[in-house]
Amino acid sequence: MTADVSLRPVRDDDLPHFFAHEQDPEAAWMAAFGPADPTDRGVFDAHWARIRADPTVVNRTVVVDGAVVGHVAAFPVGEHTEVSYWIDPRRWGRGHATAALTALLRELPHRPLRARAAKDNRASLAVLRKCGFVVVGEDSGFAPGRGVEVEEWLLELPDVPADQGGH
Repeated sequence: MTADVSLRPVRDDDLPHFFAHEQDPEAAWMAAFGPADPTDRGVFDAHWARIRADPTVVNRTVVVDGAVVGHVAAFPVGEHTEVSYWIDPRRWGRGHATAALTALLRELPHRPLRARAAKDNRASLAVLRKCGFVVVGEDSGFAPGRGVEVEEWLLELPDVPADQGGH
């Protein structure tokens, strides 16, 4: 069901697409830890200017058949590198997130990598598990996208994939 998914560096003309993707209320709820006010273009632009200027952050635009369908990223959090992704909700259920994350993981040679997902975000947890991530803990924090404290799973992509002898 997945079309050809490719990644490329983020360009200025991608940002309006990313902003539009964040306007979907269901997507904002599922992501939970997105912006408090996804309609604030100034905050959005400042966020993207900051992360695009940071050489420790890897950002990629997800493209399917020439269309921008989202973005994936890897970024430092303390001593670890975490990954995240956002796919246009109109494109959910087509395997784009899994394909995009898989492609990003090929670019990132170091392991382990980490990820987080709200405990009730089953779709994101499925994507992470398909890519080899395993739950290693739990946490909670205030989720601006929901306006409440949200429990989340902490996941890790280990040095040795589980299907190759790791556990």
